[in-house]
Amino acid sequence: MKANQIVTGVLVDEAALDLDELARACRVEPDWVVRHVEAGVLGGEAEVTALRFRSSDLARARRLLELERHFDANEDLAALVIDLADEVRRLRARLRTLGLKDA
Repeated sequence: MKANQIVTGVLVDEAALDLDELARACRVEPDWVVRHVEAGVLGGEAEVTALRFRSSDLARARRLLELERHFDANEDLAALVIDLADEVRRLRARLRTLGLKDA
């Protein structure tokens, strides 16, 4: 894969991206990814030689980046917003499962 090639497509849970591939997929520098992993707001499975990222990590990274760029949010605030939005989605899904209307 070329250094300037943008990664597109759909990841399956078994597939994983390395640090450089995730950075290219998000159109950011690898330092951005490392900073967010070290801050604990972006996951990544540590292997012996490199970080590996799943499709859920790619989706979260893109959402973090969007909040940071559009709203000038710092990484902690962006992570909190995403966590709260995910929780609202889970609770609404649970209400639907129970046959209750969500508010």
